[in-house]
Amino acid sequence: MRIRDTTKEELVKKRAIMVLGKEGFEGFSMNKLAKACGISVATLYIYYRDKDDLIIAIATEEMEKMNAAVLDGFDPAMPFAEGLRVQWKNRAGYMLAHPEVSLFAEQLRSSTYHQSIFPVAMKGFANAMGKFMKNAVKNKEIDPMPLEVFWSIAYGPLYTLLRFSNEGRSIGGRPFSFSNKILWQTFDRVLMALAKK
Repeated sequence: MRIRDTTKEELVKKRAIMVLGKEGFEGFSMNKLAKACGISVATLYIYYRDKDDLIIAIATEEMEKMNAAVLDGFDPAMPFAEGLRVQWKNRAGYMLAHPEVSLFAEQLRSSTYHQSIFPVAMKGFANAMGKFMKNAVKNKEIDPMPLEVFWSIAYGPLYTLLRFSNEGRSIGGRPFSFSNKILWQTFDRVLMALAKK
């Protein structure tokens, strides 16, 4: 039996995220991944049973890393404006530092793997976010609303900016360059929309 090479295993993970992010799940194969890594297909099977095992293992690990980064310095008991600011800072920082993970996560959301990965990887994260929203309502910082409404207003604008940044263009193909000024200007508008009058 061949020994696992951790350097090669990390290369496989990075290239899998890149290939999956660019080509989606339909265009992904173990052969394409092996070629992108410069290794034999047989080497991939040292690390993963099959394509599904590879995708689920890598996706779960990446979602857990992203969740840990997003929750860094965050406490669900924080005042609403402060906690939301930490969330925006952490989310933007992680996604800008790891644009390939952002593309990969988008592919996951619209794939059949979504149901097997997100409930497991997001459990602690979802609990923290749920407590944060409930505390904000309890403290009369925001009005009660369905979670989907809250999420769309609180984070939708941020993810739109990050998508523009990844693509290097915005609406109508206009060139777009992400900046802290744009980030916090958008954040202020989101806070105005959510904060209790």
